[in-house]
Amino acid sequence: MPSWVPLVLLLVPVGICLALPFKRDLLDKVWLVLAAEAVFGIGVGTYLALFSVPPERDMGEVVRIFAAHVPQVQNALLAVVLNFGCSLWFLIRKSWVADSLAESSAEVGLYLGAVGTALGAIWAKPTWGVYWTWDPRLTSAAVMLIYYAGYLALRRFTDNPDTRATWSAALGTFGIVIPVTVYKSVVWMKSMHQVQSSPETVYPQLVTAFRFSAIGFLCLMIVFIYQRYRIAQEQLKREVAPPEALGAPQGAA
Repeated sequence: MPSWVPLVLLLVPVGICLALPFKRDLLDKVWLVLAAEAVFGIGVGTYLALFSVPPERDMGEVVRIFAAHVPQVQNALLAVVLNFGCSLWFLIRKSWVADSLAESSAEVGLYLGAVGTALGAIWAKPTWGVYWTWDPRLTSAAVMLIYYAGYLALRRFTDNPDTRATWSAALGTFGIVIPVTVYKSVVWMKSMHQVQSSPETVYPQLVTAFRFSAIGFLCLMIVFIYQRYRIAQEQLKREVAPPEALGAPQGAA
């Protein structure tokens, strides 16, 4: 199968994301399409990685885990970058929509980052001989997980919606240095970890499986954030009165 075939699947999430600013309720109608594409992309990527990709010369069979490990870490980074954007949006516009999206993206990013890091540890054992070492990439990934766990803890322990949103937005804005450090750590510092994974740097026979899986996890991330956003909005309806104030915090224009 040509490696460009899975890129066709990318048209759906990209098209939806581009259309969202003009039709904010679009995801209410099409999220099941993204969910189906997530199942398809992850399923095909996993199947190809397990049954079609030959063992790599140096890493052997363990190279197959890249089809799940790398996309989850990449989408975790995308999620926390979205958290930064929404946090900055809240500080500028005082929008409850931004606050809900910031919370949702942080939670989904933490989940994907934790699973991706765990899969990386499984890869590291036969490759490096240990599950964990304080390598710059691994250390910065651990800092990212701890930071966003703290971000979510702050939200849980702050009852006032305005205070919670403002404090967490400040944390989310400052936190952008962490995903940047995670991504560039193998370039800026001496690292055992390989360079950033992409179709140009991963095992060539894995590229098609990698792309299917990456697009599948992208769709899954969008669906998870959307569903978590709906939960956050329902919580705001109970906390903020009147319900019409959901466009902006109380007292904000």
